[in-house]
Amino acid sequence: MKSLARVRDKAEVLRRLRALRPDSARQWGRMSVHQMVCHLADAFLMGTEQKPVSHASGFRERTIVKWIALYAPVHWPPARIKTRPEVDQEIGGTKPTAFATDVESLEALVEIVTTRPGFFAGRDHPIFGPLSEAAWMRWGYLHMDHHLRQFGV
Repeated sequence: MKSLARVRDKAEVLRRLRALRPDSARQWGRMSVHQMVCHLADAFLMGTEQKPVSHASGFRERTIVKWIALYAPVHWPPARIKTRPEVDQEIGGTKPTAFATDVESLEALVEIVTTRPGFFAGRDHPIFGPLSEAAWMRWGYLHMDHHLRQFGV
């Protein structure tokens, strides 16, 4: 299973991230490519106290949905899980500034997340609840993959 913990998988998503252009067209959803870059950065920060996010988790989300999302051998479908308002760029998420700068910031954040053991230690995902470090790395890869596919890369 692909994960940001694996050097090859991390390199793959970073290559795809660098292939984005400010005019990359979305395949689904309402975010612009620039908003999506900021959304991904915010989503990593939500795993820390740097971006507090409200929880929307129940038994079903913490068990069945989490297992399917992290371990079922299928791509995440378009727009199945509602974005938390704090990481929605049209509501409370970080507003885009300069595209190249925001991409570089996301790359740097991916580097930090993947090279600092315990980055997510003790943090709950707002929908899936408690995640191990390995599960956070799996989620990070899947979340990036989902949104990169949203823009055709």
